[in-house]
Amino acid sequence: MYELNVFRIPYYPGPDISAVGCIGLGGTMEINNIEIIAAFVVYLSVMVTIGFLYYKKTTTVSDYILGGRGLNRYVTALSAEASDMSGWLLIGLPGLAYLTGMSAAWVALGLIIGTFLNWKFVAKRLRIYTQCANDSLTLPDFFRNRFEDKSDIIGGISAVFILIFFLIYTSAQFVAGGKLFNTVFGIDYTTALLLGSAIVVLYTFTGGFKAVCLTDFIQGCLMFFALLIVPIAALAILGGPGVVVSGIGDINPALLNPFLDPEGNPLTIIAIASMLAWGLGYFGQPHILVRFMAIEKAEQVREARTVAMVWVIVSLCAAVAIGIIGRVFLSQPLIGADSETVFMVMTGDVLFPFLAGIVFCGILAAIMSTASSQLLVSASAVSQDLYTSFFKQKATDRELIWISRISVLIVAVFAILLGLDPESFVFNIVSYAWAGFGATFGPLLLMALFWKRTTRQGALAGIVVGGLTVLLWKQVGLFGIYEIIPGFILSLLAIYVVSKMTPPPADSITQVFDETERIAKEFRN
Repeated sequence: MYELNVFRIPYYPGPDISAVGCIGLGGTMEINNIEIIAAFVVYLSVMVTIGFLYYKKTTTVSDYILGGRGLNRYVTALSAEASDMSGWLLIGLPGLAYLTGMSAAWVALGLIIGTFLNWKFVAKRLRIYTQCANDSLTLPDFFRNRFEDKSDIIGGISAVFILIFFLIYTSAQFVAGGKLFNTVFGIDYTTALLLGSAIVVLYTFTGGFKAVCLTDFIQGCLMFFALLIVPIAALAILGGPGVVVSGIGDINPALLNPFLDPEGNPLTIIAIASMLAWGLGYFGQPHILVRFMAIEKAEQVREARTVAMVWVIVSLCAAVAIGIIGRVFLSQPLIGADSETVFMVMTGDVLFPFLAGIVFCGILAAIMSTASSQLLVSASAVSQDLYTSFFKQKATDRELIWISRISVLIVAVFAILLGLDPESFVFNIVSYAWAGFGATFGPLLLMALFWKRTTRQGALAGIVVGGLTVLLWKQVGLFGIYEIIPGFILSLLAIYVVSKMTPPPADSITQVFDETERIAKEFRN
């Protein structure tokens, strides 16, 4: 798997493009415009207001964590994808494309395939099964109910891995927010990090799941708009795609070939497989899967899938295009971690201030949508899967809501501490957390949904083997393979082998499986 901080990429000056904005050292735009500030103030005020409006409507823990399973198809689709793509889509992926050119398209292709498979095979069945399995509210809750785990070891271990990897994942979003405010307003990075984090925590703390999903819907629309308008405007200024192609050819022809690395060497099969393997991660992402669980009706999944796929395909292609166009458009190269500011710098250069402010809000939207979702899932892991299981089984809804809110604050503090390094690559942080969730929960989710013979012992083995493999492989980095591949494969093997070695599930477990199968077939017909 690519590690951006070990690239040795030669930089060549591109054509001198006269742009509207001005780029300072380190990719920081020298912008001090009241119109941009006004756009941010209006946008952030709306987001926080939504959180407070839902504060009084959140009366049960189900409302706070799953929105009472009342999301419509369009909110579900855009909320799932906005929470999925995060600031990584507008910062990490364009930065990767800026550094590596068309080879970044392999990551985008893997994500497109993974998104489709997740919506096609997992979404509807998970929605049905979680309701049949004692109305499960969280992913660990589903595993506990699916395997009738009275000891709740599965729920507890799942919650621990969720907290570990979401600390990493949420940290990536806070780093992205810090880069945004630092680049746009020239604010000190640490101050920028704290400001962006505080905004996300505020509306997540107050409004819960429905507030997060509604803001995700708005943010998903903004992200889509931002990803389209900036590359189109840049192409118009440059004079069309032909100028970009010839410009890249002058800078580094290898950037135009998806089968070459930036130094002109052929990509290995392992490198391509590692980038495509991002698609495996979808099956284990709690903040995406919870959207499937919350859709109002299972039969709405088909329409939601269509909306989601259009959004994902267009957005990923646009993000890669931004990085490649940026190599030609920007006269001053962006070095190292500053490459991840390419979208922000281009926005300031091609758009007039208020519209640029709206696009910057789209970047902030991407960051906020995922960070809020991750904080919420972390909070649910603490309240539902740790507190009620091991400390107070008969806790009231009001008590659990406040435990969830306090958990949001605690997780946010640790995520901020992890994100204090301004040289951090958002792409690398996200890739680590993405692999962690994909290998820890993805194989088990698939086996739990589609293999009746899966046992509680097999499920526990899969979670532990998948999670630990990613944590250890990341440190060792054998063969340059993205850690999700060995983690996913070993987790699947552990589930299968241990399940075969242990007694079959009880009749009560297989009856729920059969009921889910029957309902799913009815929807297919």
